[in-house]
Formats: sequence, C-alpha cells, structure tokens
Amino acid sequence: METKKILVSRMLPAIGIELLRDAGFSVTAWSEDRPMTQDELIEKAKLHDALYITATEKIDKRFLNECSHLDIISQFAVGYDNIDVSEATRLGIPIGFTPGAMSDATADIAFGLMIATARKMFYLHKSIIKGEWTYFKPTANLGVELKNKTLGVYGLGRIGSEMAKRCAGAYDMKILYHNRKPNSKAEQELGAELVDFKTLLARSDVISVHCSLSVETKEVFNKEAFSHMKPTSIFINTSRGGVHNEADLIEALKTGVIWGAGLDVTNPEPMDKNNPLLHMENVSVVPHIGSATIEARNEMARLASTNIIEFYRHKRVPHIVNPAAMNNK
Repeated sequence: METKKILVSRMLPAIGIELLRDAGFSVTAWSEDRPMTQDELIEKAKLHDALYITATEKIDKRFLNECSHLDIISQFAVGYDNIDVSEATRLGIPIGFTPGAMSDATADIAFGLMIATARKMFYLHKSIIKGEWTYFKPTANLGVELKNKTLGVYGLGRIGSEMAKRCAGAYDMKILYHNRKPNSKAEQELGAELVDFKTLLARSDVISVHCSLSVETKEVFNKEAFSHMKPTSIFINTSRGGVHNEADLIEALKTGVIWGAGLDVTNPEPMDKNNPLLHMENVSVVPHIGSATIEARNEMARLASTNIIEFYRHKRVPHIVNPAAMNNK
C-alpha cells in the first residue's frame, strides 16, 4: 500500500502522532501557535490523503467540496457541530470522533463549576487580589449548600451521567433529566427521572447542560427558558456555548431570574475580557477546558489516530459519526 499522507491541523499530544508514524503514515503536523485559516487548511489538505483536526476548524460545504478527495477526516473531539456532516456523507468522507475519552474530565469541570458558583469562589478570590478582604462579616459572601438539592441534566449521555453520579454520591442530589430517549441505566442506578423540558426547568436547583449543539438545541436556554427556572437555581454549561443565549443569560442573572451560572463554554468563544459575566458575584467561567487533562487529551489523540489507522488497514472507523459515508465512495 502506498504511504498515505496525514495532515494534522494543530499541535496535539505526541501519542497521536507517534501512533500514525509507527503505523507507516507520512504525517505533516501544523507547528505554529495559531489555528490555520480555512484557506490555509484547504491549500494544505489538497496535498494530503486524510485530515486530523480539532473542533475549531470549520469544515463546511466549501471546504468539503474543495477537498472532496480526502479519504477520511478524524476529529480530536466528541462534538462535531463544526462539520457539515450531511455534505461529508454525500461526498463519501467518513468522519471519526472521540466519544468517551473526556467524560470524567468534563464531568469534573461541571461538578467543580457547580461548587465554585454555589460558594462564589471565583468572585471572592478576585476580591482578595483587590485588597477587599478586611474583617469578618457574618451576613456577607453567603453562598448556598447543595446537599439534598435537585440536579436537572439536559442531555444524560456519558458526560451527563458522570456528572449525575458525582452529584448523587457527594450530595444525595435527586436526579432529573431531559433526553430524546430514556436512559434506563441511569434510572436503575441513580433513580433518575425522565421529565419534559419545562418540568426540568421548574423543578431543578441546578441545571447542567451536556447535549450536543444542533438545530434543536441552539440557544434553547434563552429568556423564556430562564424564566421557568427557580430564582435560586444555578445554570451550568460544559457542552457548547451555542446552547445558551448569552445576552439572555446575562439579563437573567442581573435581574435575579436565576441565582448563578458556571460556564466552561461561552457564546461566542473566546469570551471578550470585558464580558459582564466575568465580574458577576455568582458566576464562574473557565476557558473551555472540559477535556484539559493529560489523561483525557492523550486518550482523545489515541482514538482519533486509531480511527485513521483502522480505516486504512481494515476499511472500518471504530468511532464514526456518519457510517453511511462508507458506502458512498
């Protein structure tokens, strides 16, 4: 078999590159400390057989038709809303992804944001830096406790289930969830209760978002949704920033419609340094670091490389978004 050329679009964990090279592929890895523009990506992809990307590359109809020769695109991510999957399928380009690799890491971030928001940790840390820690004030800086509260999970898949386990185990929280289909395992193991969207909003003390971004979920957490939540509730989003309307979230927090928010993802990204969310007392924001552990990123790199290796060796993609593409080329 001729040596296949793989383009890697970003500086990624070495384990992924090593797997590809050990398997006999020629690997070109982008080494600059910035993303390629789409034009640069198209130009370089035209010289390669396969593409290994992150979720920040825009793989739209234009890109796919310019680079329709590609055998496979493997994404270093579990989400794939940056890819026009239907067009890739039409062109016979399988899309690989990395499900399960970051479930624990992202659930830890969601859990941590929940605690940090409930106790105003980020805001109070900044108050120390400003020299505002002076004397004990019995009625100041009060947060809320989480024990025996109700967690509402929007999207009870792998990551949502791990978040639910943490909340049930640490705080005896009751678990509600809203899904396209029932999660019988979570119902049996955690006593999770499937409810409609409005019930999830009305009954939850904490809502944690773990869905993919789609036409159905785009800005589903908006002014109307926030209006149905408890004024004491906390909103956590570690999925995609596009799931919430940020202007509506800011307004809901300013006016006391909801109590607090913890965000690993923002709308848009990256967040502007002057965004009012960064200065609110009951808000905690981190820069999309849900999968940012050594273990998770190495596993993502391994899975993304394995998708490419198995495609060329055995004409199968272990973790594939669009199986129908395998029949179209």
